[in-house]
Amino acid sequence: MTKYIFVTGGVVSSLGKGLASASIGALLEGHGFKVAMMKCDPYLNVDPGTMSPYQHGEVYVTEDGAETDLDLGHYERFTHCETSKASNITTGKIYGSVIAKERRGDYLGRTVQVIPHITDEIKASIRAVASAGSGGHGEDADVVIVEIGGTVGDIEGLPFLEAIRQFRQDVGRENAIFVHLALVPWIATAHELKTKPMQHSVRELRAIGISPSVLLGRTDRLLSPDLKAKLALFCDVPEEAVITAKDVETIYEVPIAFSHEGLDEIILKQLGLRSPGRDVGAWEELVRRIKNPKGEVVIGIVGKYVTFEDSYKSLNEALSHGGFGNDVKVVRRWVESDELDSASAALKLGGVDGILVPGGFGSRGTDGMVAAAEYARKTGTPYFGICYGFQWAVTEFARNVCGLAGANSTEVDPDAPHRIIYKLQELLGVDDMGGTMRLGSYTCELKPGSRAAAIYGTSEIRERHRHRYEFNQAYLKTVEDHGLVVSGKTPDGKFVEIAELPDHPWFLAVQYHPEFKSKPLAPHPLFRDFVRASLENRRRPS
Repeated sequence: MTKYIFVTGGVVSSLGKGLASASIGALLEGHGFKVAMMKCDPYLNVDPGTMSPYQHGEVYVTEDGAETDLDLGHYERFTHCETSKASNITTGKIYGSVIAKERRGDYLGRTVQVIPHITDEIKASIRAVASAGSGGHGEDADVVIVEIGGTVGDIEGLPFLEAIRQFRQDVGRENAIFVHLALVPWIATAHELKTKPMQHSVRELRAIGISPSVLLGRTDRLLSPDLKAKLALFCDVPEEAVITAKDVETIYEVPIAFSHEGLDEIILKQLGLRSPGRDVGAWEELVRRIKNPKGEVVIGIVGKYVTFEDSYKSLNEALSHGGFGNDVKVVRRWVESDELDSASAALKLGGVDGILVPGGFGSRGTDGMVAAAEYARKTGTPYFGICYGFQWAVTEFARNVCGLAGANSTEVDPDAPHRIIYKLQELLGVDDMGGTMRLGSYTCELKPGSRAAAIYGTSEIRERHRHRYEFNQAYLKTVEDHGLVVSGKTPDGKFVEIAELPDHPWFLAVQYHPEFKSKPLAPHPLFRDFVRASLENRRRPS
């Protein structure tokens, strides 16, 4: 029988429900259990694909091409779970599905209501994550962890909370538990931690029929035994089930901190699961290495959304993973691309050991990305271009090396004389905007003898994509004649995936998003090698 853990939050958002959920998953895997994970987002958007990164952070892309919440990135980085489009539902998805059924007549003329129709649809979606074909462990999943977005009391979240209340009744109270994360703030003027926010949050939950099984108190210091006893008394949970969710130096310390508090043992006990033994040794060794780096490397990140780092959540983590793989700390120098040009590049990028240009959309800041690629190419600074960083590196090369004046992307200039990058629908002969994004996992064949093939150590890879524009292969011979090597293509030859400069210390640009497949315990080979090359550049005599 599959067990279920529902993770809710209270008082304020951004307390770390996603990290808490992922850490619980990591701990359960350490006990030998197979885990599947899911995020329920109460907003009305169907998915975050159309949202500004400033609104919702990065859009995380799954293997099957779903545009999802960034918390799914935490799930995949902390566990072996492979998420899918079934792993992230929203109010928009749920209502859209119910309305479509009503229009088809599936409800046989009945009045369609939040209860039972909306809540039944939510429950069916939760069951789907534990079923075969969900992209995770399928029916073999021992535990499904479901995070409910937002906070208790949000009006848009009420159907989800009602659904999980019903769900526990449906599967049996011994097969599902509720873990509630809420703020326990330190009030400096009073010199004490205050439990009232947690108490009120739990009262809101209990008012709608949900009694938490475990409390995670988000705080900057350890909860004393007296405070734990007080919360246990007022919130009606066992004292052992009041857990300190304390600030840590690195997010990868969270599973260890929870384990030291006994969270995994409590969850296993409450779910009636028998563990063959606990293993957090790999996480402990990782944290030891993170806290004791043998050096540092400075990476300049030239992007469009650098004032909101959650816009690059997976990228940030993948860079850190590259540092872990080289036993160094990665120091980031954020550079707004619309504040960069050829004249200021030396000032803003001087002293960095490597330059990374990440993904993006729209014309703003693209000249700065071109300037970053040009500076890296001319100075021999390691350059890593991802998605948009690939497109503008190729455009810069076409303009300044191939002599193609006016070379551009049709995203910026539809009438460019040299359309180096152009819309996917132009390539496929499609006019409609819908369905024109290349999303999800695609196979890429690597050119023998290339830097990319050496880094990956194989001739074929699969990576995840999220873009609408492609390299125009009408210019393939021109750029290759001038020294740019296309070292990766899809097997049908239709799409260019990787370009590199063989005579440069390290200059590689990819059309896909390798950051989505990097894990702290298994850094992505491109990020590991980019950090290695940047470290060598740091040590190179000036």
